[in-house]
Amino acid sequence: MKISTKGRYALRMLIDLAEHREDGYIALKDIAARQGISKKYLEQIVPILNRSDILKTNRGYQGGYMLAQNPDKYTVGGILRLTEGSLAPVPCVEQSPIDCARSPLCPTLPVWQGLYRTINEYLDGITLQDILEQQQERYANNYSI
Repeated sequence: MKISTKGRYALRMLIDLAEHREDGYIALKDIAARQGISKKYLEQIVPILNRSDILKTNRGYQGGYMLAQNPDKYTVGGILRLTEGSLAPVPCVEQSPIDCARSPLCPTLPVWQGLYRTINEYLDGITLQDILEQQQERYANNYSI
């Protein structure tokens, strides 16, 4: 499994919105500048996030984007599933029941099922709020005089 640029940039965009949630609606150009991401690329990601009601949008002079809910409501797993489509290491583990003639005799199926379960549990256990808190701790520990 490899996370695409779209998935990584969507996560960075949402973390940026979480960091600046007290600022109200944030213009895409500001996110792009802070994150070093092309505004055009972010414009391709926004519709995916809008369809899932992750973002609130406001048009016009004070327009921009903000998170629809608090950062603790969004998991990394949920965000990546929106942008990547699937986190499965192999296609068969997403199926229920598994539609593969080899599955009853497949010696590697338990390996792939375990990996898929681990991926989901790990990524669903991390929220945007967790990332913000980890980042604050990291900066707090880098204090020097």
